[in-house]
Amino acid sequence: MLGGFQQLQSCRAERITMNQNKEDKQIIEDFRVRQSRQFLAIAATLLLLVLLTLIYKHPEILGEFSRNTIFTAQLLVIAAFIGISALNWRCPACNKYLGKDINRHICKKCGKRLR
Repeated sequence: MLGGFQQLQSCRAERITMNQNKEDKQIIEDFRVRQSRQFLAIAATLLLLVLLTLIYKHPEILGEFSRNTIFTAQLLVIAAFIGISALNWRCPACNKYLGKDINRHICKKCGKRLR
C-alpha cells in the first residue's frame, strides 16, 4: 500500500512540474508579445515626434501650425506613450511594472523568468 501512495505522490509531482513548465512557457511567450508591443510603441512615438518636428521646421509640408499646436501635439504623443507603457510593460506573472530595462530576463518583483 505504501508503494501505491508514493506512486500517487510521484504522479502528482510530475503533473505539477508539467503545469509549471506550461506556465513558464506561457509567461515567456506573453513577455515576448509585450516586448514587441513596447518596441512598436517606442518606434511609433519617435516617428511621430520626428514628424512633428519636421512639420514645425518645414511648414510647407502640411501647412503652417502654431508653435503651441506642435508643442501640444508632442506632449500628447509623449503622454500616450507613457500611458501605453504603463499598461503594457508589466510582468505577465505578477502584473508589476517592469521598469526601464527592455531586455529584462527576470522580473525583479516575483523572480519569474521572462526570456
